[in-house]
Amino acid sequence: MLIYFSDFFEVDPDILEKYGAFDISLVNDLPLFIDPFLLFGSSKQEYQDLHDGIIRYLQFLRDVAVSDSISDGLLFRWFTFKEVKENWLGYSTVGNNGSGLGKDFAYSLYQNLRNEFISFGQEQITKGSHLEKLCLIDNGVGRDNISDFTVNLIKEYLLNYTQNFASEFIDKSYCQLFSIDKVRFDYDKNIWKTDIFYLPTIDGKNYVILTPKDMLTRHETWISRCELQKGYYEIPPSIPDEQLRGQIDYHFRSQLSKKSKNKDKEFAWFNTIQRFPAIIDYYIRNKEDNGEEAANVSNEYVAETEQQFITQVKTFVEQILSNTDFYKIHGDTLDEARERVFYLKQVIEHNDGYRLFDKGDEPIHRESDLQILYRLTWYATPSDVNREVNNGRGPVDFKVSRGSRDKSLVEFKLAKNSKLKQNLENQVKVYETANQTNKSLKVIVFFTEDEEKRVKSILRELEIDNDPDIILIDARADNKPSASNVK
Repeated sequence: MLIYFSDFFEVDPDILEKYGAFDISLVNDLPLFIDPFLLFGSSKQEYQDLHDGIIRYLQFLRDVAVSDSISDGLLFRWFTFKEVKENWLGYSTVGNNGSGLGKDFAYSLYQNLRNEFISFGQEQITKGSHLEKLCLIDNGVGRDNISDFTVNLIKEYLLNYTQNFASEFIDKSYCQLFSIDKVRFDYDKNIWKTDIFYLPTIDGKNYVILTPKDMLTRHETWISRCELQKGYYEIPPSIPDEQLRGQIDYHFRSQLSKKSKNKDKEFAWFNTIQRFPAIIDYYIRNKEDNGEEAANVSNEYVAETEQQFITQVKTFVEQILSNTDFYKIHGDTLDEARERVFYLKQVIEHNDGYRLFDKGDEPIHRESDLQILYRLTWYATPSDVNREVNNGRGPVDFKVSRGSRDKSLVEFKLAKNSKLKQNLENQVKVYETANQTNKSLKVIVFFTEDEEKRVKSILRELEIDNDPDIILIDARADNKPSASNVK
């Protein structure tokens, strides 16, 4: 079973744990990212130094932005970055390719630094400066951008961190030297430098980067646009300036009526933030004052991700799938996809495989998590399992192919999805046309009795309840008695 870093490089997972590194999957990105606040708030001086380095570079970009002397070439060189896909963390549903930080990000960052955040690095209210501040106003700079930008600006540290581990714990047959660009910025010459690192490789062409677990989190950064956008009742009371607090409250409420809905309140709050940008600094100061919680929350998220995508998947593959013909399937891509789905259905419904979706308090409730779990079980296949991003009509969950003539689509849905009926009516046919194939499967997973009734009702209404290409998977925990209790 070759799924995780420890599998590929024959390293005891306990050694990785002791080193402090996350045991990444080399089959698919796992949904974690580096939160720069964890660097800022860390007790480790080396992490604080990394955060200072990020702020220094942003101050350089701010000075460039306000100078009005930057060419398109320099904008591209200084403001754009490739995604560091080699850390195998992020938001890719299939594989480890993300969009990176291209022209849209560069332009948004440039405009933010020359306008709303022209005083970046010289804040008076907060204890320090924060990269995340740049995503609190403009939708053009989001959570994934913040993560990618952070990884690029601390890439040299991560490369050295991995190099040191490889030198001590990985057999030299799995490692080689790589020349890597943009690892260090020379402020005297204003250029990015290239350097050479000794790193583990899975194919002789691509290297792998390890990441310390105490840098990682999931869902949102500690300082987040989502939290700020919904903080219209929580943030103003924390502002000590009574006059400013009154002005903010008046401006916010003057935009509302008794019929205002939540979306109206969020819109009014966003307008208020633009009118009084000091709100952002007071929000950040509050997050700084409660920063000790950030590490605790992130530790819980990382532990949850390890349990969900490593511990449970390993158990699932080793104890259940390895004892079946799951990895010996023949036929075309549709046969392979169908048989793999049916094996999953069998073990989920009859061999305690439903526990794969159990997070302790509730089952998985995100289709993206379900897709990642499914992809992790496809590590041994003669087919190319990929996600078609640019097919012209939106991304399908999985495209399984063997050359241009044999390709099949697999679309996963949760039964509780509010657009399930619409998807079943139209979506997959659109994908089939865009991908030039008529072979596809629709897999629907339900976790409760109500969800089961709902999906079956929809299928009957659409008169597709006997469609062999629609497969239901019963992941309910309440209808599966222990084998010892079955009479």
